[in-house]
Amino acid sequence: MIQSKKYYLDTFGVTEEQLRAITETAMATGGSYADLFFENTSYSDLMLRDGEVTSGGFHIDYGVGIRVLKGERTGYAYAESTDMAAMLSAAKAASAISRGDRPADGSIADSKGYVPRLYRGAPNPAADRYPILKDWRTASASEFIPILNKLKDMIQQRDPRIIKITAVLQDQVSDIMMYNIYGELKYETRPMGTLAVSVIFSDGKTTQSSHVSRSYRMGAEMLTDEVLSELADKAVRNLDDRFAARRPKGGKMPVVMGAGASGILLHEAMGHAFEADFIRKKQSVFSGKLGKKVCDENISIVDDGTIRGNRGSINFDDEGVPAQRTYMVENGILTSFLHDRVSARHFKVAPTGNGRRESFRFAPIPRMRATYMESGNSRPEDIIASVRKGIFVDEFSNGQVKIGEGDFTFFVKSGYLIENGRLTMPIKDINVIGNGPKALADIVAVGNDSIVDECAWTCGKEQSAPVSCGIPTVLINNLTVGGE
Repeated sequence: MIQSKKYYLDTFGVTEEQLRAITETAMATGGSYADLFFENTSYSDLMLRDGEVTSGGFHIDYGVGIRVLKGERTGYAYAESTDMAAMLSAAKAASAISRGDRPADGSIADSKGYVPRLYRGAPNPAADRYPILKDWRTASASEFIPILNKLKDMIQQRDPRIIKITAVLQDQVSDIMMYNIYGELKYETRPMGTLAVSVIFSDGKTTQSSHVSRSYRMGAEMLTDEVLSELADKAVRNLDDRFAARRPKGGKMPVVMGAGASGILLHEAMGHAFEADFIRKKQSVFSGKLGKKVCDENISIVDDGTIRGNRGSINFDDEGVPAQRTYMVENGILTSFLHDRVSARHFKVAPTGNGRRESFRFAPIPRMRATYMESGNSRPEDIIASVRKGIFVDEFSNGQVKIGEGDFTFFVKSGYLIENGRLTMPIKDINVIGNGPKALADIVAVGNDSIVDECAWTCGKEQSAPVSCGIPTVLINNLTVGGE
């Protein structure tokens, strides 16, 4: 939602003259750039357990973060008040941290003549990617209790082995305003709703569990019967196979990744290595590979902030740069990294709209948004049929990645053996182990079924940020499977 400029200035109790005065104070003792990030976020949640609401909460986070840059130094301070005295104090603190010589001519060009791209236009409500049709802030919690009970009943009706259901509804709405020394003033209201359910099953001998969710940048209009039905179906999906699953023999073998949620491996094992702060510090395995072939020409990987209503989407990043659709890999060639203003200045390129932060208490850093691989030309059934002996996996849980080396290990939550081109025994309790760039280079087939998963993915790179991920069915020729 994008409201009037006056709404945001009034929300934070400031004028444009005061914004200019704060940035001038931030620049007074040094720095080549300064910006302000205002935030007013309301959070609420409800938990339904055993058919009863057992907890609920509401709180507000409010304040402003002030950043000053000077060379490689970043000064950052924040205030939990937008009182002018508090903001000036934070500006002086940020300035002191980055102390240096102020440019004498007031030019936006640095000493090497680099002129950044400017984004001075006013936000356009017609281009808003997440208009709010039913504001979480004006809805009553009592409206949502029947919805949680309905979800619980829909799941309960689908399988008699259920022994416990916990449903959680979380929402937040953030009024955001940003201003910098170039006079760029950006503002918007960001909604987020998440509905999640955890289910425990028992067949009398063993127990199984599932956790499913849906999350969107939307208002309460997201709570449709269709979404409830999708969650209920997914919560009990392949339950017989979960009880029958066994641990297979391990070793090196072909691995087929199912479309959708398998994209978390793409995000973790490859996506982070495209973030330009790692490139700038030469900590990424993709450092020095821009413009070079890194995988098969049928592979294109996108980081997209423009998908309407998507959890990872933004109108502007947290530096006021408009979101865009960025190809990191196009037809097998590494074409771009993911930049905030700092890395863009370092590499003398335009930022890609990837400067993101957890809240006003944090400085922005390069972060992914919705990261996915585009569809290829192969049919998923043909990909599986091409494998004589391997595994198919469609859900992962915990994973670990070394950004510098690219090595990863992921725990497989759900999958099957592939024997002579057919899915056979359901499997569990295995790890998939490999190296991100090598796994990317070893993809030999890409399905025509790319899906951006709509679960509540949260990235934890130094700070938490909502993201999305996706992938088509892909065949990786040779990964290590940790089994028996």
